[in-house]
Amino acid sequence: MQSSVDVLEPPIKDAGDRPIGIVNSSSGNRISCLLERKGSDEKPRHAYPEAQIGSIVKIATARNSTTYGFVDSVALHLASADLPGAGYAIAEIELFGEIVDRKSTGPGRFTRGVSQYPVLGASVFAANHKDMAVIYAKPDAWHVEIGRLYQDSDQPAYLISQEFLCKHSAILGTTGSGKSCAVTLILRALLSAHPNGHAVLIDPHGEYAPAFAGLAEVITPHTLQLPYWLLNFEEICEVLCSKDPIARSREVGILKDHIVAAKRELAHNIPNAPNITVDTPVPYRLSTLVQRLSEGMGKLDKPDTSLPYLRLLTAIEAYQADRRYGFMFSGDLTVRDSMAQIVSRLLRIPVDGKPVTILDMSAIPSEIIDVVVSLVCRIVFDFAVWSERSEAVPVLLVCDEAHRYIPADESAGFEATRHAISRIAKEGRKYGVSLCLVSQRPSEISETALSQCSTVFALRMASEKDQKFVRGTLPESASALLNTLPALRFQEAVVIGEGITHPMRIRFLDLEERYRPRGSSVNFPKAWESDFSKSDFVARTIDRWRRQQR
Repeated sequence: MQSSVDVLEPPIKDAGDRPIGIVNSSSGNRISCLLERKGSDEKPRHAYPEAQIGSIVKIATARNSTTYGFVDSVALHLASADLPGAGYAIAEIELFGEIVDRKSTGPGRFTRGVSQYPVLGASVFAANHKDMAVIYAKPDAWHVEIGRLYQDSDQPAYLISQEFLCKHSAILGTTGSGKSCAVTLILRALLSAHPNGHAVLIDPHGEYAPAFAGLAEVITPHTLQLPYWLLNFEEICEVLCSKDPIARSREVGILKDHIVAAKRELAHNIPNAPNITVDTPVPYRLSTLVQRLSEGMGKLDKPDTSLPYLRLLTAIEAYQADRRYGFMFSGDLTVRDSMAQIVSRLLRIPVDGKPVTILDMSAIPSEIIDVVVSLVCRIVFDFAVWSERSEAVPVLLVCDEAHRYIPADESAGFEATRHAISRIAKEGRKYGVSLCLVSQRPSEISETALSQCSTVFALRMASEKDQKFVRGTLPESASALLNTLPALRFQEAVVIGEGITHPMRIRFLDLEERYRPRGSSVNFPKAWESDFSKSDFVARTIDRWRRQQR
């Protein structure tokens, strides 16, 4: 057995490398290190500064390899309260990878996992810059630089483009931790490296448009076109039918028959018309639907049997009269099949210098926003499903405030939206649709959807519930890093998964001021510095309010 006095040299050694302690216990992928109190020259020298939470250490093994680990926790054990210098300190270390064949020329190649464990008494060293350069080496595949390592600010942190994009991902963190900036930085880096990409960003607060100026097709409710005939039956029922279950059950059957008839009437003269069902995305006139509902109601002589018709007609009339719903319920005198134009604009086909589509949802009525998200996600996925595999266009769908659309509580939210996003999470990879979930409430997201994310950026999280949930859904264990989540600073993140070479704590690169998302918080002190004296401010606001135009 290796004795405690025999020091195995690590493969990548600097002149300043000195042991910080020895292995005194081992269990599974964890070891304990008894930290040094004095240097070899007998001058007082504690090794405690090198044993910071999240620091990387290395231990040479007896079989020509070097194992690396994260410092998970440290503890000082005092022999006596009266004799503090007589105690000892223990660092708990989580092993994560190794370099095999350290006697070969060159620094070697780092691999995840451990094939040979350190023996008791083996010396523990603090990892140096050369170690970091090997562990987090520039990938051989497509990659982008997104930040710097927390442990070594001179070492770049890379994101592997293919592994990040071909699989799902998540960006999680409490409000104010820098999620929006992280989303912007990652997307801008990817799109700068791949300018003919295709990304769709669901923006619930209208904050991303300035961050992608010149790179994005920004779609607001005033420029949005999602006609009612694109909705499937579940979505149109959510819009037009009553919320009361009994009334809804009566209206659903009536609506289905008349929508199918209206679709077939307009498609009657279309060559090669498809077999029309209630879900077939073909145009129909709302006026035809209204006419058929009115005729059906006129054939009934009892008020209670005609009430479902009246409710549907009233709902249609209300949507047509409300300017806020103009993007969906505009006039239908010249209804035309604009589906190709809508899909091309949404998916950026062709790219034409704008690889990302930003859907600004901030002014869309809350009553219908779930339906819009459902429709957009369904269009993205269905287009990928029905595309020829040789011509398929891979798409990255970024869903901000994801907990609103796929909540953990299955009784909450709109079922069609949950189904559309969950379908992408489960099957999207097969068809080239990648999902990126962004949320400040990870514990409120569907666990099924979040568990499909192969790369996770975890920013600061103060809630123990959120931390526990993230640990339970991550694709691999890195508890030594995850324990730092409550203490992360702004612009920092723990990154775990397939999109990086190895779990790491990073500081994102700085974003230029002009590329930062528009903040959602109003600066109260600045606004309150002086009286607001513009006399027409209230009148102009009321005018926009009445016209429903920002």
